[in-house]
Amino acid sequence: MTIPEAESRQNLIALLQLAYSGELAAAFAYRGHWKSVRNADEKIAIQNIENDEWRHRKLVGEMLAGLESGPSLRREKRANMIGRTLGGLCHLTGWLAPMYGAGRLESRNIREYETAARYARECGRGDLVDCLLEMAEVEWDHESYFRARVQEHFIGCRLPMWPQPPAKESIRLSFERELRELSIPA
Repeated sequence: MTIPEAESRQNLIALLQLAYSGELAAAFAYRGHWKSVRNADEKIAIQNIENDEWRHRKLVGEMLAGLESGPSLRREKRANMIGRTLGGLCHLTGWLAPMYGAGRLESRNIREYETAARYARECGRGDLVDCLLEMAEVEWDHESYFRARVQEHFIGCRLPMWPQPPAKESIRLSFERELRELSIPA
């Protein structure tokens, strides 16, 4: 393995460890979130998002194992505490704050999974790329849901919004464009 490949592998592992623990925090936060909302459709939507986070965590854990690595115990403890705390706070803060915070975090997650796909490609783990891009697309859907909910709120529509991600299709299109530019087979 060349030095750039080894660095990309280490960067991929670090980012996957962050994502693995982040999915734990998100899942627990969303569990508290859906339990705190009254609207049945919102409850179901947020439950589905929680389920996506658990599924992503499983997939990321499998990737870490395949890279002969595992989660960061320090991050796991921290994520567990943060997720459960945020989930509990959803019952106290009202409706808008959890929606806003979730949308902002999901926006960041899109970029993290795209970056992880690039690291996977660079370290010769092309087998992980499609799954990582699919997770980025699911995070895009989550961000879109929370953005729409915030913008429907009479106060939320006046709040400064986080930067809107590019169109969902751009996730794969930009990746494919990079492959063509680098002359790397997909």
